[in-house]
Amino acid sequence: MESGRRKGLSGVLSSLSLLCVILDLQLDGVLGATHVEIEQHLEMGRKLLAAGQLAEALSHYHSAVEGDSKNYLTYYKRAAVFLAMGKSKSALPDLTRAIQLKPDFLAARLQRGNIFLKQGNTQEAREDFEAVLQRSPDQDEAQNQLMRANELEELQEEAHAAHHRGDYSTTITVLDRVVELSPWDPESRELRAECYIRLGDPRKAIQDLTPTTRLRNDNRGAFLKLSTLHYDLGEHQESLGHVRECLKLDQDDKECLSRYKQVKKLSKQLDSAEEHIQEERYQDAIDKYESVMRTEPNVLYYTNKAKERICFCLVKNKMPAMAIDICSEAHQRDPRNINILRDRAEAFILNQDYEKAVEDYQEAREFDMENNEIREGLERAQKLLKLSRKRDYYKILGVNRSANKQEIIKAYRKLAQQWHPDNFREESEKKEAEKRFIDIASAKEVLTDPEMRQKFDSGEDPLDPESQQGGGQGGQGWPFHFNPFESGGNYHFKFHH
Repeated sequence: MESGRRKGLSGVLSSLSLLCVILDLQLDGVLGATHVEIEQHLEMGRKLLAAGQLAEALSHYHSAVEGDSKNYLTYYKRAAVFLAMGKSKSALPDLTRAIQLKPDFLAARLQRGNIFLKQGNTQEAREDFEAVLQRSPDQDEAQNQLMRANELEELQEEAHAAHHRGDYSTTITVLDRVVELSPWDPESRELRAECYIRLGDPRKAIQDLTPTTRLRNDNRGAFLKLSTLHYDLGEHQESLGHVRECLKLDQDDKECLSRYKQVKKLSKQLDSAEEHIQEERYQDAIDKYESVMRTEPNVLYYTNKAKERICFCLVKNKMPAMAIDICSEAHQRDPRNINILRDRAEAFILNQDYEKAVEDYQEAREFDMENNEIREGLERAQKLLKLSRKRDYYKILGVNRSANKQEIIKAYRKLAQQWHPDNFREESEKKEAEKRFIDIASAKEVLTDPEMRQKFDSGEDPLDPESQQGGGQGGQGWPFHFNPFESGGNYHFKFHH
């Protein structure tokens, strides 16, 4: 009885063993790859790598690794492709696996040590370089890299000590060499960025922080800091982009979510304000920029920008008194801003204060000698100043430069009635009245004719031969003579010959 059971058990075990062998052979045929196929993948990978087709090469090396997971060379070659693609993090596991499969594979150890060194991991790097030198004491690259690893470790300690003392300039100087030795180390770049921020150089801080977002898998802190730095510089679109990247990593991150809401609101207001300006809806733009100042009262850039643009809009709306006040405040905040000086100059022109307009344009020109708009504005303001010392048709009628045709005619009628020569008896008074009456008529003629008015506003007097002919008539006076006292008061125009 017992003997029969043993024979039965032995038979079952034999059958199971045979089944396992059969299954192993079948799976090897289905899932595995033949030696020839693996060699084909390796050869294709090599050719594609040489041709620079990295993604295609990587695909073949994946297939080679899957076909033979115990071949250290396939891992090493795939690591080489990862490195060529700039993916050092992906290369590390392959190099480690190659070393596990073949501990005396010095090329893999040397390559892994180089990666550790560039990542700033001095201890791991040193271990790999020392392992290489134990088996090959004369290996020059390992010797040199070991010296660099020791140097890097000393510099890292020196940088942290300087930072702890608050000596940020020294910290930056030391970290310059640290980053040169370990460009893939996010910690060194983040420390240097902090020093730049403390020394008031946010641009360089941004340059250091930007690559750290790729050097760490989840670097929400860097994205948030980048968003803040761009925001404080007035670059709201860039700020919005970085905080969105933070939320992609974790949509529930409280700090990034709070920052996103603030930046989004401000960005929308700024974009809307500029759209209103493009559409010449200047009062709507003013309202939006006032909202900007309420939304972000703590960052000076946005207040300064709002004041600058409100100044511009007030000039466009022909409100010179308010424009001069706002532009002057904006100029105090940002004295070298040529746009503010330009807009205030235009406000002074609207206010018929040409001397101050010339002064503002001259100051703007000192800051930017190459700006054609400023040069042309200065020339126009100088012409208007020169004209104002002769005859200013706006002043003659007592109207603003923004006056419409109806206001001009109304002012003309009032003054013409007041200064009509028939109102005066004394000969001296009558002559003065005639002169004033002719000036009033000239002003009305120029300012009610769109073409003539445009010329005058550009700094030319359409009734002045010097303006029209470059001074060729040599002081013969105005080209048109008004004689309102002939033929019942009708005006007759006589040309000089």
